[in-house]
Amino acid sequence: MKLLILCAGLLSFIVSSCQESNSQKSEEMAHLVLPVTTLTTHKTELHRYYVGTIDAVQNVEIRARVQGYLEKIYVDEGKEVEKGQVLFKISDEEYRAELARAMAALKTAIAESKRAELELNRVRVLVEKGVVSQTELDVARANFEAVNAGIERANSAQNHAEARLSYTLIRAPFSGVINRIPFKVGSLINEGTLLTSVSDLQSVYVYFNVSESDYLEYIKNSEENPNDINKVVKLILADGTYYHEQGTIETMDGEFEETTGSIAFRAKFKNRNNILKHGSSGTIKLTKHLTDALIVPQKSTFEIQDKSYVYVLDENNKVYTRSFTPKTRYSDFYIVQSGLNKGDKVVYEGIQKLKEGMQIVPQYMTLDSLKSVSSIRR
Repeated sequence: MKLLILCAGLLSFIVSSCQESNSQKSEEMAHLVLPVTTLTTHKTELHRYYVGTIDAVQNVEIRARVQGYLEKIYVDEGKEVEKGQVLFKISDEEYRAELARAMAALKTAIAESKRAELELNRVRVLVEKGVVSQTELDVARANFEAVNAGIERANSAQNHAEARLSYTLIRAPFSGVINRIPFKVGSLINEGTLLTSVSDLQSVYVYFNVSESDYLEYIKNSEENPNDINKVVKLILADGTYYHEQGTIETMDGEFEETTGSIAFRAKFKNRNNILKHGSSGTIKLTKHLTDALIVPQKSTFEIQDKSYVYVLDENNKVYTRSFTPKTRYSDFYIVQSGLNKGDKVVYEGIQKLKEGMQIVPQYMTLDSLKSVSSIRR
């Protein structure tokens, strides 16, 4: 009997304790204090990154235009040269002899022309005196014209020989930097052989491919903000550091690539110290400036079945879930594309404690203060 009374008392104590605990929890939930922020629009910068290839403004292959042995190399790899500076010399004895033959042929043709002219004048006098017929004069005139044509051929041959001789001295087409020289002195060089290439590196082009959606976004942003700041880009080098000069988008291709659905942009960078080289790579950082972006803290959001939600506070301090579509991530925030509006009150943190329709005690925080905390953490 005593045991029965003891068990009944213990059961009564447990039930009483549970009721007291539930009552305490309900009271705590009824006075749940959570930070709440009001959504506002802000000036924001969005950054997009694209892999780019670096090309010299001018990069020209230097090829031999005549055949011969490489006699002299006047420059070294990686050295700067000036426009017109001699780079290579190909043996020229054969071409000097060819020029001498052409010059001699021209002199012979000129002498033949003078002889034919004297003959023409002599026959003309005889025709006037009636000693010879008009036919003789026509023959003399035709012979004179043929000899003069020979002068033109000889003169053309001489010019050709002079040009071929000049090709034995290979000069820089513009000021730039010499690249690799694969041949050494004494090598037999054929016509068309690649001797080296010259790169003008005072400025460089960086080409990068942009998707169609990013292209349309860039065009729209440029129309809304017609100033040069929308064309300014930065270059991240292969080691992860930023290049010290800013670049400017100059132009873009006229069509999209069928295979990738992208279009190529071209940005130009100054290259005063020749740090950037032809054929290297980097990453372009393209910045979009937004004047009225609606942002929501990432900490305020949660996902259910690939959809994003927040808890919105009504005028009675009750919370309700609302779905929204994020446009992109910005630091510790999302830029809202749709679903939320300026002035909406959103629970900042502690959302795991909430249920639909629950009433809370809001502790208001501004988005500016949250952005400051975010920047300190970063």
